[in-house]
Amino acid sequence: MNDEKHTSNKVMRYEDANFVDTQKPVWNYSVFYDHDINNFQNGTHYSLYEKFGSRPMTVLEKEGYYFAVWAPNATKIAVVGDFNGWDSQAHILFPRLDRSGIWEGFIPDISKGSLYKYHITGYHGRITLKADPFANYAERRPATSSITWNFDYKWNDKKWMQERKKHNALNAPWSVYELHLASWMRPARHDEESYNNYHQIAEHLVPYVQEMGFTHVEFMPVMEYPFDGSWGYQVTGFFAPTSRFGEPEGLMHLIDQLHQAGIGVILDWVPSHFPADAHGLYMFDGTHTYEYADMRKGFHPDWNSYIFNYKRGEVKSFLISSAHFWFKNFHIDGVRVDAVSSMLKLDYSREEGEWEPNEFGGNGNLEAIAFIKDLNETLFRDFHDIQTIAEEATDWPGISKPTYAGGLGFGMKWMMGWMHDTLDFFKVDPYYRKNYQDKLTFSMMYYYDENFMLPLSHDEVVHGKSPMIYKMPGDEWQKFANLRLMYTYMWTHPGGRLLFMGDEFGQTSEWDYRSELDWYLLEHKYHKGVQSCIKDLNSILKASPALFSRQFSAGGFEWVDLNHRQESVVVYLRKGEKVADNVLVILNLTPVPRLDWEIYVSDKKYTKEIFNSDAEDYGGSGDVYNPNIHNEIVNRNEKTYKILVNLPPLGGIILK
Repeated sequence: MNDEKHTSNKVMRYEDANFVDTQKPVWNYSVFYDHDINNFQNGTHYSLYEKFGSRPMTVLEKEGYYFAVWAPNATKIAVVGDFNGWDSQAHILFPRLDRSGIWEGFIPDISKGSLYKYHITGYHGRITLKADPFANYAERRPATSSITWNFDYKWNDKKWMQERKKHNALNAPWSVYELHLASWMRPARHDEESYNNYHQIAEHLVPYVQEMGFTHVEFMPVMEYPFDGSWGYQVTGFFAPTSRFGEPEGLMHLIDQLHQAGIGVILDWVPSHFPADAHGLYMFDGTHTYEYADMRKGFHPDWNSYIFNYKRGEVKSFLISSAHFWFKNFHIDGVRVDAVSSMLKLDYSREEGEWEPNEFGGNGNLEAIAFIKDLNETLFRDFHDIQTIAEEATDWPGISKPTYAGGLGFGMKWMMGWMHDTLDFFKVDPYYRKNYQDKLTFSMMYYYDENFMLPLSHDEVVHGKSPMIYKMPGDEWQKFANLRLMYTYMWTHPGGRLLFMGDEFGQTSEWDYRSELDWYLLEHKYHKGVQSCIKDLNSILKASPALFSRQFSAGGFEWVDLNHRQESVVVYLRKGEKVADNVLVILNLTPVPRLDWEIYVSDKKYTKEIFNSDAEDYGGSGDVYNPNIHNEIVNRNEKTYKILVNLPPLGGIILK
């Protein structure tokens, strides 16, 4: 037992209170105190990364690494590696005597950068050779060993960290650029083994995102994963950046550079499941350690993966510590939590008879719900200036409501319904859109139920769904006009917004993780035009408080005209804290230009067109615009004005 003792307000080292036998290959040593064990088992230890894994130490003036691993069903665990010829008898760890299932010990003379694994004799004598669940670095796939490491990086993002609360707030502009680091840009376009390292990615990505005006980037999972085809969503290293792009400090550098450029960083994080790779978490000590033993809860039929046992305090501590780790050590601004629906529902992707109701007879996974609430409460308590975002596709109530109000506590939720309805609407031939206007307007019927982010994500441009540009109807000109029009609607709709890489310039092929984006398309005016359109929409977003200051408030939006279904013209206001900030948005959803179109507004005059998606710079016709806007007062008491505007074909305009 390692009782916590204090001397002069300092925690006493293990060697100051205990005999350390230095004659053995592994020295008896511990960094755990009673409260660590209690919190670990109760699911309330949120910084396990400071205790488990391989940690560089100097013990009795001897340098080496301390190892700690949780394997409650093991009967023997050895550290094997390149430092001992992978000999399973050379360095055997000590089991703690408190029945915590933790094995530990200090091995002298191991240096940074050594390869290692745990050789585990487990349940019923089963032998497993496992990577370290808490490793900070791993071999580049297909190799699977963990690597002893010690972070060595000096951050230069102090200004961002001091001010990021205003950038990550719910009343701040949110325009997120989602990307897959491997395939955004490669040194060799079609060589899937060709990777830019983190520093090279920073060199290209940071100025690009800054020029485009996105407020944040979202990286598809960068935690270590073995299979490229999983895109990172089958994680084996929950505390290690993937080595595909270099050392962990390289990711720190990339995030640092983005912060210095005023750009926030969100990481995809996957606490919903993990793969069955032999070196990973599955059957870690010969039986179900991290996953549910009951496969009605423990196996994911969609992804052939395994579901974390949220009932187990040690697993809950592991997962929350993982999220905590990335915020603390990598200065991230948010996590987008993947597959929340699959965590919440016991019957997710299961037929009748393939799942068991909870103790109240419902389909909610009560343990996962408790885990999610604790996750959000912990993260917002310890990092008050960040965001958590749920990828959740059902009508589960209160995803982004505070836990004290009965919600799950996320900051935002992806608005999957908006995504499906919007794409369905814009796929329709403009001639028939008069019959589908409700697809476009329905989102505002339930918008205020959550704090929504509007996603056009990677999932919409793979598996035969076609790239965004080819979802649009019509000839080439109409396709691009429709795409710019849809983006105008997206950027002026309340909420945050997320756009997948390549969509910002009209990528013409589906996303392929083995290649890179079709950057050569920017030589063509229509593609360059879409890119310029997005750039200007981002600029207008950040310069227009009406588009973000009340984006989650009922007072931030107002329909002005939905009574022209036949012509497919839709008009709405985005409203700021001050009337003077309000902007008027008009969407002409057919290819028919409409001159001197009458609109009645009752808040103020609108005299300036600040955006026109049909501008020549964007690849549009450029010949239907509003250099002068006629305003005529029709009711002085109510301050009602009639304005006359010219509406470009398949165009959206913003007036101020």
